[in-house]
This record gives sequence, C-alpha cells and structure tokens, in this order.
Amino acid sequence: MEHPERDIAEVPGSAGAAAPSFDDLTPLARELVDMTRRRQLLAAETLPLPPRTRVFTIANQKGGVGKTTTTVNLAAALARSGARVLVIDLDPQGNASTALGVEHRSDTISVYDVIINDVPMSGVVQKSPEFDSLYCLPATIHLAGAEIELVSLVAREQRLRTALDRFLSEAEEPFHYVLIDCPPSLGLLTINAFVAAQEVLIPIQCEYYALEGLSQLLSNIELIERHLNPKLTMSTILLTMYDSRTNLANQVAQEVRDHFPKQVLNVAIPRSVRISEAPSYGQSVISYDTHSPGSLSYLEAAAEIARRGAPA
Repeated sequence: MEHPERDIAEVPGSAGAAAPSFDDLTPLARELVDMTRRRQLLAAETLPLPPRTRVFTIANQKGGVGKTTTTVNLAAALARSGARVLVIDLDPQGNASTALGVEHRSDTISVYDVIINDVPMSGVVQKSPEFDSLYCLPATIHLAGAEIELVSLVAREQRLRTALDRFLSEAEEPFHYVLIDCPPSLGLLTINAFVAAQEVLIPIQCEYYALEGLSQLLSNIELIERHLNPKLTMSTILLTMYDSRTNLANQVAQEVRDHFPKQVLNVAIPRSVRISEAPSYGQSVISYDTHSPGSLSYLEAAAEIARRGAPA
C-alpha cells in the first residue's frame, strides 16, 4: 500500500540521509504526519454553502455525550469556513453561551424571553467574539422554569419555530446554519427544538451503554415528525469521545456504523483534554487550540456535513 505522506517526514541526522518509510516512524511521528496531511486537505478545500438555511437540533436523551461541545465546535468550525451560523442555547445551564463568550447573566434578555414573552429574536441574538459570522441566542437560569410556563401557553410546541422563522425572514444577510443545543430531557423545550428544526444530529459517545436510550429517542423523533413537524429527519450521527486504542471504542463505533451506515459521519471526535479545557476560557476548541487533534476532527466533521448537504 502506498503512503504519499512518506515524503512529508524528515529524518533526524545527517543531511542527505534517506527518509524512513511511514511504517518505520514512531507512533507519535505517524500521528503528526497524518495530522499535517489532513490539515493540508482541509486548507485546500472551499466548502459549499447551503442554498437554504439548514436548522439542526443536537439531541441525545443520555447526558454526558458531548451535545453542547458538539454544538459549539461545529458552529465555530462552520463559521471559520465562511458560513453565517446561529447557535440557539436551549439548555438552562447555558454552557453553549459560556463557550461562545456571550453574556448570559440572570438579567440578560435571553431565549426565555423569546419563547415565553414573544420578544423578537433580533433584539436578543448576540455576536460571538470568536468569529464575525458566529451568533448566539443565549440561555439564562430563567429557562429552568420555562417548561412549566409553556404548559399554559397557546401553540406551546411551536413558539421557537415561529420566532426563528420570523428572525430568519427578516435578517439582513441569510444564515446558512442554525444549531440548537437541547437539554438532555425530553420536555417542552426539546420538543420546541425538534419542531423548529429540519435535521437532528445525534452525538454518540464511544463508550459502554452508548446506544442506551437511542431507540426511545428515535421513536420520539418519529412521533414529532408524524404529528408536529413532517420535515424533521435524523440526518447525522457523530461519534464522540473516541479512543482508537481501546477495543470497546472500536466495537461501539462499528456497531453504530452497522446500524446507521448513511447517517454516521466518517470522522470521529477523539477524547481530548483540549476540547474539555476550551469552554473554561469562553472559547471553542477551534479558537482555543486550532492545531489540536480535537479541533482538526471538528473541522473535518463540519466539512463533511457541508459536503453532504441537506437530505433530499
């Protein structure tokens, strides 16, 4: 098997020494060569922009699978590629707002006011300091009570979609992507996210019990598609927290690919300290450490999503 990346490697030692083969390199050197090649491929590519806004809900009823991390880093990666991206933080914890560096103190006008009080999104959306084309509709602690308040409101499942449709139709420049970060439970907030979206992206961690609860999530998506949003489809699955050195991770990845061959992205997100550190600095890993394996993987995942386009 040929390895075009062999020419990239340089051998320490005297000038003019013959370069070693790719197979002769140390594991670390192989990884560096591979990352260099992947970065070069990304840098040489201009990603297509969708003709219409693609609205994703990032959801998984199982906690700790990387929903918010995936939302923030995919959004930053798409914005870095030239797309206009809006993140809607629908989780009362407000972690996506924190990671994107936008204000979300308790007195900040937020997605709560949009959903409960019909405040127009145009006056609530903030620009993220990460990229000029990256925006965020922040969440505050008030969102924790929204589940109860929504129960008595008219069209309680449609409120986010109504506000988003109005915002997108009135925007001076079109948005290419909207990514909605959901809480882990299936309440009225998550239902609002499903009703507002056309596509569902499910992060699945490559660990034990990875598929636990997935069948229930898919059943819920099917119910919402049937009764509330006929345009909704589960279009994308992203493998997260992947460690290629373990048999378990490889087994889980293969099992998910066997069950969902068309939906699973080719790239998997590695378990990474840099990815975990970035939010504490109010940044995505795309800005925090552009050259890290985690950043590169999210850039590749965003590129794959852009290339695939919306499902027909």
